[in-house]
Amino acid sequence: MLRGIDNLIGGTGRRFVVRRFVQPAQRFAAIEASGGIVLLLGAIIALIWVNSPWGESYHSLWETELALDLHLFEIHQHLGHAVNDGLMVLFFFVVGMEIKRELVSGELSSPRKAILPVAAALGGMLGPALIYTLFNAGKESAHGWGIPMATDIAFAVGVLTLLGRRAPTPLKVFLLALAVADDLGGIIVIAIFYTESLSLEALGWAALLLAIMFVLNRGGVRSIGVYLFLGVLFWAAMLKSGIHATIAGVILAMLTPSKPYYTDEDFDANLDRLQAEYRLARADGDHERMQEALAQIEDLSVGMESPLDRLEHKLAPWSAFLIVPIFAIANAGVEVSGSMLREAFSSPVTLGVAFGLVLGKPLGIFLTSWLCVRLGLAQLPANTSFRQILGAGMIAGIGFTVALFIAGLSFEHPEMLDEAKIGILTASVIAGALGAGYLLLLPAPATSDEGLEAATRAAARTH
Repeated sequence: MLRGIDNLIGGTGRRFVVRRFVQPAQRFAAIEASGGIVLLLGAIIALIWVNSPWGESYHSLWETELALDLHLFEIHQHLGHAVNDGLMVLFFFVVGMEIKRELVSGELSSPRKAILPVAAALGGMLGPALIYTLFNAGKESAHGWGIPMATDIAFAVGVLTLLGRRAPTPLKVFLLALAVADDLGGIIVIAIFYTESLSLEALGWAALLLAIMFVLNRGGVRSIGVYLFLGVLFWAAMLKSGIHATIAGVILAMLTPSKPYYTDEDFDANLDRLQAEYRLARADGDHERMQEALAQIEDLSVGMESPLDRLEHKLAPWSAFLIVPIFAIANAGVEVSGSMLREAFSSPVTLGVAFGLVLGKPLGIFLTSWLCVRLGLAQLPANTSFRQILGAGMIAGIGFTVALFIAGLSFEHPEMLDEAKIGILTASVIAGALGAGYLLLLPAPATSDEGLEAATRAAARTH
């Protein structure tokens, strides 16, 4: 494999492409794949807990009242709402950083690369929304049309990872880019269509805080403590504004610098100078000057990694392995009984969500992808066929985290919310099983090494 890449772009170029494009995608996929397992465990815990003899304690815990009074503003919420409005801000902050990374240097960084996953994501949102609306048009439940639009990246990537060489690397990259674009669409839907009322005063404070952070950023202020303090105030203003507070996480992520503080030239020049200062200090036996030079070298090294990359690497595991599982435990609990299931599977909410995810997702993704390629607007990913795109579309029907989140925003009526949850959970299992089974039945694609080589070639061509 390496010989072929070397012939194409040379040894140095190959190492750069693999380090710059392929390895970050693999690290991200590893976090998402293993995070999907933890997320599944969280959902299982919630279902077992709420249907056990201790089920009442489940409801009691998440309905615990919390109050915060800082004179400037007061917050009174249940613990479950605090998870959704507070902890999930970190999840959406990480999602926002993933979106910005893809927009700046990833699969969404140019129209040529972005058109296929963006079009597929758009089709994968419109298809489920249309099917849900067909089941619920004119009913009180029609407001839940946004529920089946979301794809859960962690579960979807986890399923593709379990398939091994049956899911070539370019197909995984396509699904990742699609899911990121899908997340962006879901965030826009939440901000626009699931906002009931607005407080202009709170929005004014939020805008002022954003302006302050922007000025500090442009002025070179790098203290995390300052931005953390202002970010918390911004979240509180967004919470009071009427726009869902988690959107604050996305906005803050978009403000996070995606370029290093130092250029390569700055690094080379300053490193030489600091190394010379360190050697002189060591020769003089001046321990204080040695430590100062080392501290500046450390700052220089840290400054060569963009704040976006550094924060994403640090926070992604916390989001995947702590925040999202807690969210699953708090939101996936549904009391299941024979009569409840009979009512749910005859409910337009459950049917709309389930058919939207299982049928609308793959059809929307496949048809828009096929149309873009046939019109010459885009090309299929390397080493990937339309049949594999259809399989990825089936797996994209796994809608869990964001789908549950939007369900909570859609319905205050407990029965409708439980029906939506049943639809989400059932459809996610069916979509994952159908997609995995379908891809396993397809002829084996090229080996994983060949897939990696194809991805590297594609990265080299676009670099």
